[in-house]
Amino acid sequence: MITIISGTNRPHSNTFKLSSYYQHQLLKKGVPAHILSLTDLSVDFISADMYKTRSDAFLPYQERINATEKFIFVIPEYNGSFPGILKTFVDACKFPDSFFNKKAALVGLSSGKYGNIRGVDHFTGVCHYVRLHVLPLRIHIPHIFNEFDTEGNLYKEDTVRFTNEQIEEFIRF
Repeated sequence: MITIISGTNRPHSNTFKLSSYYQHQLLKKGVPAHILSLTDLSVDFISADMYKTRSDAFLPYQERINATEKFIFVIPEYNGSFPGILKTFVDACKFPDSFFNKKAALVGLSSGKYGNIRGVDHFTGVCHYVRLHVLPLRIHIPHIFNEFDTEGNLYKEDTVRFTNEQIEEFIRF
């Protein structure tokens, strides 16, 4: 099973749009994928699920993570790195069984010109620590506001080609 983690809790984000695009492209190739959006976390997620007994609200997330063999992390740039909520989510998942020896693809996006290169590098270190095997082809999409057509699809030739290449490699990974 593939789970796409939309790596921000910002409502109506380009991160979720890009996650949906990846899901649609995988489905077109006959590969089902589920989106886990961090916007759906409970408002008391940090206080309820980090250091005490897990709340019932977190159980479906943990079950989804446990059942997943491959992850696609769609990671927006926040202050030159990745969102704190994404790190907090990874920290809240059971260690080491949540991610140990599973596989991941990383997709960075930003409104600026670098496509979250630094944040994806930072998150790669987190992935290595929890023993996620990271697909070497990491995608960085800059100027994300200019990348989608009116239906929410990527339309720029290079972006479509690179994301398609990553998806194909990830299916074989």
